[in-house]
Parts: sequence; structure tokens; C-alpha cells
Amino acid sequence: MKKIALLSLVLFLCFACKNENIKNTSETTSKKTEFAIVIHGGAGTILKKNMTPEKEAAYKAKLEEAIKVGYDILKSGGSSLDAVEKTINIMEDSPLFNAGKGAVFTNAETNELDASIMDGKTLNAGASAGTTTVKNPINLARAVMEKSEHVMLSGKGAETFAQEQGLDIVEPSYFFTENRFQSLQRIKDKEKTELDHDATTAFYDSNIKDSKFGTVGCVALDKNGNLAAGTSTGGMTNKRYGRIGDAPIIGSGTYANNATCAVSSTGWGEFFIRAQVAHDISALMEYKGLTLKQAARIVIQEKVPNLGGDGGIVAVDKDGNMAMEFNTAGMYRASMNDKGELTVKIYKE
Repeated sequence: MKKIALLSLVLFLCFACKNENIKNTSETTSKKTEFAIVIHGGAGTILKKNMTPEKEAAYKAKLEEAIKVGYDILKSGGSSLDAVEKTINIMEDSPLFNAGKGAVFTNAETNELDASIMDGKTLNAGASAGTTTVKNPINLARAVMEKSEHVMLSGKGAETFAQEQGLDIVEPSYFFTENRFQSLQRIKDKEKTELDHDATTAFYDSNIKDSKFGTVGCVALDKNGNLAAGTSTGGMTNKRYGRIGDAPIIGSGTYANNATCAVSSTGWGEFFIRAQVAHDISALMEYKGLTLKQAARIVIQEKVPNLGGDGGIVAVDKDGNMAMEFNTAGMYRASMNDKGELTVKIYKE
């Protein structure tokens, strides 16, 4: 009898251990990514046939440099907001992208910059639009979020606030780059050949499709489970009348919510505003229970094109799942997870 009881005890313990191992394995498998970061440098007509090997290498190197700055912040336990801001700074300081130093020119041959940032933990947000002297607009957006009672400031008022906050102020000439200036001149020369309104409108629409890429953005999840998103841009080449796109508009160009995801957009801003792209992806996850990739695909591959627009997004959800969705020929993009796995891409694959 004692032998039977002992055997039963041994079998019970073995079964219990096996179940515990299965449980532990399951927990390990389902464990979310500890932190993650995704960036974009704009979406548009980006074709390999139009890219020299040197230029392609330069873009990839700058994307890698930028994302590693944010990755190092996250790896050391820093906040997603810091990672987003410092990562975007790298791209704003590069003439390769349509943000900060590389901003495109308006019809009046000036540079007008927009940016926004959002904290997924508090749903607090900040944005600036139409500035001409603030070196790093994303820094101004964060200052608006954290040091003012407002969400968006524009023009001269935003620049006054930036000065009061001790941000880097530069002469407007700082943003001059020859290639961006020549792009504007080519567009103006073509406009002069158009003889009627319909042709001019068609040309302007074509110009938008071909000239909008370059906006930069970043989304991040930190070790504390907090999400953040930020976007910075020089807008659209040859823009008029103080035009503002989606980049500084919360819900269109930027959105972050710890309950769902963080999103940064790039594309034809007029349509991204109408579709409220960044928030719509979050809403589809929250209200319909879709995954990040499902929500991003519906918005970028169906909703935006159905309105007539194009572009893309980068996003990360509360579990560290990442998305880089676009409906254009290419999008400068990169991602890194908590394992240090780096992906840098330009073209559609």
C-alpha cells in the first residue's frame, strides 16, 4: 500500500512539474517586446532607378544613425518621449530630409516648418506650425506640450514662445539648401507654361504627388510601457497662403495612446487630415479589436486611396508590435526592437 501511495505521489509531482513547465513556456512565448522604435523619412515616388548608390547609402546611414540614438535611450531605460525627440533631431539636422535643415521652399521662397509630439501615457500633446527661425521644430512642439496650456502655436507667436523657452533660434537662411531651392524653381518654370486653370490645377496636383516625401517621424515604446509619437516637416514644395498639412495636427499626422498604439504619418496632408489617419488606426484597434497591422492596412491601403490621397505611416503598439505601411513607391524607414534587430529600407518590397 505504501508503495502505491509513493508511486502516486511521484506521478503527481511529475505531472505538476510538467504543467508548470508548459505554463512557463507559454508565458515566455507570449511575453511582449520590452521596447521598440520605428522611424520614417517620408513616403512618395521613391524609385531605385532614380537613386544613385551614393545617395541610397547616405539615406540608409542617416536612418540608421537616427534610430540608434533613440534605441540607446530606450535600452538604458529612458522615456519614449526622449527617444522620439532626439531621434527626430538627427533627421531635422540633416539636409537629406524635408524637415529642419532640409525643409522645402514655399512659393514665396521661404521655409515654413511644422511639427507635433504626443505622450501616450497622458494623451498630452504639443505642436507648432509655420515657423521660420526655430532650428528644431520637434523641440518646440515638446515645449508647447510640457510648458504651455496650449496644444498648437503658430508663426511669430510660436517663435516668441520658442525664444522664451531658450530653444535654438537661427536665421531663416540656415534652412537654405541649393537642391530644394532648385526644385522650387523647376516647379515655377513649369507653372509658367500652363495656360488655363484646369491645366494648372492638374499640374499642381501632380506636383504634390511627386514632391511631398521627406517628412520625418518616430514612434517608440519604452520599458515602462509608455508610447510616444512625433512628426516634423517642411511641408510641401511651392505651398502657398500659409498652407499647413497633417504633420502638426494631432490625430492626423501624430497620435499616441498607451491603450493602443503610437503613429506618425507622412503623405498628402490634405487627405491625411480628412481621414484623421493616425487616430483612426488607434480607434480601429480600440473599438473594433483589430491588430495594429490590420488597422494600418485598412487605413493606408483602403481609406486614404479611396479619398484620392497617398502616403504611409510608421507605428508601434502597446505590446511592441511594429508597422510600416505605405501605398507609394517607397518610404524611407527603419525599425529596432529590444533584441537590437535593425531593419532599414527604402523601396517597396
